[in-house]
Amino acid sequence: MDDLVANLKVALGSSGVLTGPAAAEKAQGGWSKLGAPKIVLRPASTDEVAQALKLCHAAGEAIVPWGGKTGLVEGGEADGRIALSLDRMNKIEEIDVAAGTATVQAGCVLQTVCEAVEAAGALFPLDLGARGSATIGGNISTNAGGNRVIRYGMMRDMVLGLEAVLADGTVISSMNHLIKNNAGYDLKQLFLGSEGTLGVVTRAVLRLRPKPLSQDTAYVAVEDFEQLPKFLRHMERALGGTLSAFEVMWEDFYKLVTTEPAKGKAPLEYGHPYYVLVESMGGNQEDDSARFEKALMASLESGEVVDAVIAKNQAERDAMWSLRDDVGQVARNFPIFTFDVSLKISDMESYIAEVREGLQAKWPESSLMVFGHLGDGNLHVIPGSLPAHNAETRKAVEQIVYAALRKRGGSVSAEHGIGLEKRPYLGWTRSPEEVALMRVLKAALDPKNILNPGKVLEPVVAHAKAAE
Repeated sequence: MDDLVANLKVALGSSGVLTGPAAAEKAQGGWSKLGAPKIVLRPASTDEVAQALKLCHAAGEAIVPWGGKTGLVEGGEADGRIALSLDRMNKIEEIDVAAGTATVQAGCVLQTVCEAVEAAGALFPLDLGARGSATIGGNISTNAGGNRVIRYGMMRDMVLGLEAVLADGTVISSMNHLIKNNAGYDLKQLFLGSEGTLGVVTRAVLRLRPKPLSQDTAYVAVEDFEQLPKFLRHMERALGGTLSAFEVMWEDFYKLVTTEPAKGKAPLEYGHPYYVLVESMGGNQEDDSARFEKALMASLESGEVVDAVIAKNQAERDAMWSLRDDVGQVARNFPIFTFDVSLKISDMESYIAEVREGLQAKWPESSLMVFGHLGDGNLHVIPGSLPAHNAETRKAVEQIVYAALRKRGGSVSAEHGIGLEKRPYLGWTRSPEEVALMRVLKAALDPKNILNPGKVLEPVVAHAKAAE
């Protein structure tokens, strides 16, 4: 190990290799367990990443890539291993509004990229609660979703090209700037959503969109679940493709984020089972606002919604979004466990009812907070007020949450990834053939299993024992 550290310091410089207390300090602040890495590497270029991986590959030492450390499924857990932080690779290399592209390094913070693109007169549409800390590389490695998937898609739909370093230090530079490029395999897709297990993303070409010139935001109240998809499809048709967000809160969560100690105020009265934050972004504020109001009025008249309030200015829009983003309030119900699931909208009502029933049958005092991106089939499900925050309780909760999901053909991970936390349930969402193919790809690109080992896929030894 001493020889490896010495060689890494030659390759990255002494400031690029942290050990002891400096490494421990770098591991602070993660949104899920990071452990205690024995070394933290901080390369400043793709070449330095390549050198680091080449040295670690030769030494048989595992590498755990780090972005903004905002993952929620222990995908960055690096206890006793070497962590590779891309925080020094944070440059925006180019913004080309005419071409609709931005070329950035993987360590760029999402909010920094969005603000720079907006200042240039365009839009990078990815938006999520961790925007101030999450990095582009992390967004790519987890195929991030967020608030605008209904209109712009996942991160997979926003990346035109990327550069990645393989386990042995080989650099794969596929910095494509074209929307259409069917020349052979689309290699970037190997790294999108692979959670750093197939390669380390170092740079990317992002697809930009025209900067919206209008924004209309409202909260509405809905009495029956069956009205939610009707209201969603009505707004999609009536707004002519400008619907950009459709966020639904179950009443318990709505009350949580609008009562003290939360700072938010309820824009609509309590007493309704569902509250929807709906937003449209278009090209002409006057015309678009009139269309938005007309669409909402039609929904009120049809009974799809029973109450509505429209933001009159940016401050009110920000206040509406702050309610949706104030997810930290769920800690008031601690002990809690968080889940990020995806399923058909038509299955959601019965799914939540079954989960709630299962929780209360086992723990009568338990709570269940539900909110999420209903427009794209993604719900955040947070059981709370549980007897303990330990592995035994978590497993019991998982069985309730995931068993009800499995029978409905849903996904155990809509946008957060698998990491360590959801690894035992990968087979509940993916077929044996799919998991087997994932193993083939892993073995081909990382035969020594040094890239984020143990994440997503069960280790080979454990997998073999489980199959016996």
